[in-house]
Amino acid sequence: MTTITGKHPKVTLLGAGPGDPELLTLKAVKALNDADVVLYDSLVNVEILKHANRALLVFVGKRKGNHSHSQDEINEMIVSYAKEFGHVVRVKGGDPFVFGRGKEEEIYAQECGIETAVIPGISSSVAVPASVGIPVTARGVAESFWVITGTTSDRELSKDVSLAAQSSATVVVLMGMSKLAEIAEIYKSVGKADLPVAIIQDGTKSEQKEVVGTIENILEISQNQGIGAPAVIVIGEVVHLAKGRNVVKEDWQLEDEFIFQNLNTLPFSN
Repeated sequence: MTTITGKHPKVTLLGAGPGDPELLTLKAVKALNDADVVLYDSLVNVEILKHANRALLVFVGKRKGNHSHSQDEINEMIVSYAKEFGHVVRVKGGDPFVFGRGKEEEIYAQECGIETAVIPGISSSVAVPASVGIPVTARGVAESFWVITGTTSDRELSKDVSLAAQSSATVVVLMGMSKLAEIAEIYKSVGKADLPVAIIQDGTKSEQKEVVGTIENILEISQNQGIGAPAVIVIGEVVHLAKGRNVVKEDWQLEDEFIFQNLNTLPFSN
């Protein structure tokens, strides 16, 4: 199969990272340089599109209550553009396989006989907490982390939040701001009202905003500070390690000297 221009149809699913254009991978830049068509989401920083200076740029973003195209339409567009023009680069914020429906698009293109490739991106689930000095794991503090979607396909809060709340793991919630009150109630119900929480809006971008509190007060704090989507919610003791916080909570015990020496930080009070 070749296009009307004689090119071989191909679809590349590309992760654009969390927002900072400098966090785009080198492989992603090369793919954008080679693109004939770029389909991009609303969470993609448009600055990265300068790397696709010879491509047709098509916005197919979806936000709550405002979908420019349905997922079925996007699938069809990916294939039709590939058949007509050649190399289609489908750009998604973060990583295309982390709540990005990238696998659905890959399978659809493959079933239509189109060659596909995947270029992973830096996921906001780890990069955004890191941007404010929060490690999702830290020896002596958190041995694991969960990454959960705050809103499922049926617009409900994921049941995994209830399971995660019972663990000692760091919990990172994506697309969860509209469910923040529900999340807080779940944690309160298992006796974790004092657990620290950080919310980072527009993480890694120049307009980034962040707030810190506890399960008990994070909803009020975020509302007072005007924090909204897109944002990453981080729940767990690792929030104590955020940079720029230097007030020591009296009952906090930093058990691992390695963390203190290498992060150059102190825990902070709620």
